[in-house]
Amino acid sequence: MKHGPRFVVRGIAALIAACCASVVIAAGVQTLDTVDVTDSADNLVGSADSANQGTVLREQIEARPNYRAGEILEAVPGLIVTQHSGEGKANQYFLRGMNLDHGTDLATFVDGMPVNQRTHAHGQGYTDLNFLITEIVGGLQYKKGPYYADEGDFSNAGSVHMRLQNRLDSGIGLVSAGGYGYRRALIADSPKAGNGNLLYAAEFLHNDGPWTYADDYRKFNGLLRYGEGTPQNGFNVTAMAYSGSWNATNQIPQRALDLGLTDRFGSLDPSDGGDSSRYSLSGAWNRTGENSATSANAYVIRSKLNLWSNFTFLDDNNNSAQIEQTDRRVTTGLNAAHTWFGKWRGRDMENTVGFQSRNDNINAGLFNTARRARVATVRDDHVVETSAALYYQNSLRWSDWFRTVIGARADFYTGKVSSDNPANSGNANDHMVSPKLNLIFGPWAKTEYYLNYGRGFRSNDLRGATITVDPANPANAAVREPLLVRTDGYEAGVRTAAIPHLQSSFNVFVLKFNSELLFQGNSGTTEDTGRSSKRVGFEWSNFYTPTPWLMLDADIAYTRARFSDGDPQGVGTRVPEAIEGVGTFTASVDNLGPYYGSVRTRYFGPRALIEDNTVRSGSTTLVSARIGYKFDKKLRLQLDAFNLLNRDTTQIAYYYPSRIIPADPAGGVNSIHFHPAEPRSLRLALIANF
Repeated sequence: MKHGPRFVVRGIAALIAACCASVVIAAGVQTLDTVDVTDSADNLVGSADSANQGTVLREQIEARPNYRAGEILEAVPGLIVTQHSGEGKANQYFLRGMNLDHGTDLATFVDGMPVNQRTHAHGQGYTDLNFLITEIVGGLQYKKGPYYADEGDFSNAGSVHMRLQNRLDSGIGLVSAGGYGYRRALIADSPKAGNGNLLYAAEFLHNDGPWTYADDYRKFNGLLRYGEGTPQNGFNVTAMAYSGSWNATNQIPQRALDLGLTDRFGSLDPSDGGDSSRYSLSGAWNRTGENSATSANAYVIRSKLNLWSNFTFLDDNNNSAQIEQTDRRVTTGLNAAHTWFGKWRGRDMENTVGFQSRNDNINAGLFNTARRARVATVRDDHVVETSAALYYQNSLRWSDWFRTVIGARADFYTGKVSSDNPANSGNANDHMVSPKLNLIFGPWAKTEYYLNYGRGFRSNDLRGATITVDPANPANAAVREPLLVRTDGYEAGVRTAAIPHLQSSFNVFVLKFNSELLFQGNSGTTEDTGRSSKRVGFEWSNFYTPTPWLMLDADIAYTRARFSDGDPQGVGTRVPEAIEGVGTFTASVDNLGPYYGSVRTRYFGPRALIEDNTVRSGSTTLVSARIGYKFDKKLRLQLDAFNLLNRDTTQIAYYYPSRIIPADPAGGVNSIHFHPAEPRSLRLALIANF
């Protein structure tokens, strides 16, 4: 036992050294502390409660080119961001062996405001990040798994907290242009105002994309923020506004290409698309003293979405199978937490209590349409959903080599559905108590070891908890879903800074879900299968700063996902769309004369598309790059390249039935449906600081 930790450290160090010889990418710094990129890694060990936590610094965000705003989340190791529709629609996310659809099981926050939209017209946990101006994001913190008392709904795979800046180092003026009709302009600054700073930003963007029928995506983002003090001792008030409209080329069946009905970048229904808006007002307050810390934030968000989608193309009568999904809501919430710093029998101890509340007032509808004209109403609902949570967490250092973080949270949900069909109206209530346990051993030789357990949950669409009959066919009964679905997570991990300037973490995890959500092509929604599932996987993340001008980062992950109910219907045990292997590799160069740049490779592995694994997707490997030139401290020119190798590959693939010609049988023909990756494209930007 005396030499055990030393032996493990040496083994890990050898593996890291072998890996880093070929490392070429950038992910997240594995620490909760905000430090300079080139700071020593010695102070990173000891600050986190697991091997899966980390902070991504603003310098790392700025170093990597993003094709779309939502790809800022790909700075989280193991997280893949794709798009299977028009640019204004929420992205699709993959993490820890899960197809998170548009955000389910990935809790996302901006300055404490939740981005996930529950009981959403298109998908549970809908996470639209198009309102973000990435230059204003000061950094992000991530946690994976249900091991943290302050994380609740949608956090089974993980959570990401993005922090906006109170003050910019200098004003920003940007103009950018590129292929396929891409245009972007940005102006931002944070002049002094009273005892603080008044930050303003405005962004205009247009993008057609490579599609036969142009996306014609147009968006405007505006932000106004007043802040005083620091993140630890200060406050801010922020107003944000977003508006966007677009056409959409959705996924198309491979059969359509085989029959010559369209090409890779074409569409079988050019009238697909949507428009959306989001307006928010939020405030945050923080105070930190010698013996305690207090934080509070409140928000009100008004959002709207009209989304037209045709996933199956023709109905049984050879008419358009297009649907319209509408969502209008006002979301309000309040969060508060207080931490006491003290001693227990001479040992350092922290106790935290917190309260979280949220209310969603929602109008959600589903309509049959043809070329965006309504033909029939499937369902039209008014939903009021309210939740409240209390949590407690204790952190105690028992010795120089052992500490614990123990916590629990209690969540309470209640809601009412008023449906156009009274049979589907009703009330629903549920609650969940979730214990958390984290054991941390070390450090030995600048290395810590972690054992983690946590119970978490996912909320289902409230309408599924009150439903009685099928909205499309009221003569058929519908099965109700539980409002809250339990998850149990187990994890073992290690974090090391044994090699100077290198931070590395490795973990093995198990996630057990009481019920699995799957994408349903016929309705374009997700539905609860009622089947339990289990995921077993590992993640390995590395961040290396050998010199002040070079950042290297690499991460790989693999997950085995299976239904664990014994396959009672004999359809198979694979979880469709469950991501298996992923990897990202990036090198970033700066502070080396007037030039700067980065190269990034992202691997998105193959996956089963149906339960018996007889149909699988291909893998996707994309390379992006940036090269820039600084004329002086105030002016620079940069060129971004996406899909640099011009790979003919896909963003996403599904397998389900559709009808594309009148001769197809009722119920459709099973086929792979895919959305292609955009071909090589270039974007040139001129950036001035003032």
